[in-house]
Amino acid sequence: MRSERKLLKQKYGALYDMVAALLFDADPIGIHFSDNTDEYDSETGTILPRLAHAKTVDDVETIVYEECCRWFDAEDVGPREKYSEVSVKIWEAWRATFPEG
Repeated sequence: MRSERKLLKQKYGALYDMVAALLFDADPIGIHFSDNTDEYDSETGTILPRLAHAKTVDDVETIVYEECCRWFDAEDVGPREKYSEVSVKIWEAWRATFPEG
């Protein structure tokens, strides 16, 4: 797992850290305890590769929601609407990094 994360960090560079930080700050699942800043690294690692197929912010919201459902219990994940704001920020970060699509 650590080697996969290392490869993803190399591939996506600062974007990896940015998306992890956006998820940590938004904390849609409620696991932010201020000292566990890597708590959303697993989700980031599965979200980023899927973003290449996103065409809209709605696609990003679907990806973020589905990946959180993959990693956490549906009860903890809550409604998809909780992921709207962070998805907009992730989409903006993605588009700034990969403006050509």
